[in-house]
Amino acid sequence: MERSLLSYLKWALIVTVVGLGLSAWLGWETVGTVSGVYSFLLIGSILAVLEIALSFDNAIVNANKLEDMTPVWRQRFLTWGILIAVFGMRIIFPLAIVAIFAWINPFAAVQMALSDPEEYSRIIGEAHGPISAFGGTFLMMVALKFFVDEDKSIDWIAGLERRLRLFGSIRGFEIALVLVVVLFINQALPEASQTAFLSSALMGLLVFTMVDGLGTYLDNIAGTSAQIGAKGGLGAFLYLEVLDASFSFDGVIGAFALTTNILLIAIGLGIGAMYVRSMTIMLVEKGTLAEFRYLEHGAFYSIFALSIIMFLQSIVHVPELLTGGIGVLLIGSALFASIRHNKLNA
Repeated sequence: MERSLLSYLKWALIVTVVGLGLSAWLGWETVGTVSGVYSFLLIGSILAVLEIALSFDNAIVNANKLEDMTPVWRQRFLTWGILIAVFGMRIIFPLAIVAIFAWINPFAAVQMALSDPEEYSRIIGEAHGPISAFGGTFLMMVALKFFVDEDKSIDWIAGLERRLRLFGSIRGFEIALVLVVVLFINQALPEASQTAFLSSALMGLLVFTMVDGLGTYLDNIAGTSAQIGAKGGLGAFLYLEVLDASFSFDGVIGAFALTTNILLIAIGLGIGAMYVRSMTIMLVEKGTLAEFRYLEHGAFYSIFALSIIMFLQSIVHVPELLTGGIGVLLIGSALFASIRHNKLNA
C-alpha cells in the first residue's frame, strides 16, 4: 500500500509541535513576557523554513546516494545520521568553532553561549570566512564531479553539460577549476584574511578527496557481496555526513543574523532538518528522481550556486533568503522541465 504524504511527514510534524512548544517555553524563561514568547515562536519558525529552503537540494542529493546503499546502511543514515546532523552540526559545531577561535575549552564555550551570546555571535561571525572557504570548496567539488562524469547520460542544459562532460577525461580538471576560483576570491580579500581562507579551502579540498576516495575504495574492495555492500554503505554514510555538514554551514551562520540564542537556533534548524529527512525518505521510496529526470540536475546546479555564494560571503554579505530562493528556483525549473519532458514523451 502506497504511503500518503502525511505519513512521511509524521515525525517532522511531531518534532515541529514539540520544537515550537520548547521555543515558547524558552521565550518565557528568557524574556518573561507574552511578546517574548511570540518573538521566540516566530524566530523558531523562520529558522525552520530557512533550513528547509537551504537544504532541499541536500535532500535530493541524499536520496540519490541512498538509492545505492544497502537497506541496513540506509536506515542507519536516516536514524543516526539525522541525530548527528541535528545535534552535531546545529549545536556541537558552533560550540567547536568558538572553542577553536577563542582558544577556550568546550565547556567554556557552552558557558559563553548561554551567558554572553553577543560575544559568542561575534566569534562565530569572525569565523565566517574560513567556514565559507571550506564549505564552498567541498560543495563545488560535489557539483563538478556530477557534471564532468563521463558516464552521465542525461543532460538538462545540453550545450553546457556536454561541454563539461568532455573535460571528464582530463585528470584533475575539477580540482584545477576549484583552485582557480579559490585563488581569485583569495586575491579579493584583505591580506590579513588570505592565509586563513586559503588554508580552509585547501582543507575542504583535502576532505572531499579523502571522503570520496574512501567511498570509492570501500565500494570496490575485494570480498563477498555482503561485505562490499556493508563497507560501501560506510563510505556513502561518511560522504553524506560531510556533505550535510557543508550544507549546514550556511544555515548555522545565517541563523545568528536572527538570534544569538544557541538553544533557539538548535530548535529551529532541528525542525527544518526533520523535514529534509522526511523529503529524503519520500524521494527514495517513491522513486521521484527516476520519475523526474532533471530534478537531480537542478539540485547539483543549486549546489554549485551555493558554493559560489559561500565564496562570495567571504567578501560581501549575501542574504540567506536570496540563497534559499536561488536553490528553490533552480530545482523548481528542473522539476518543470521534467514534467514537460514526461508529457512530450507520454
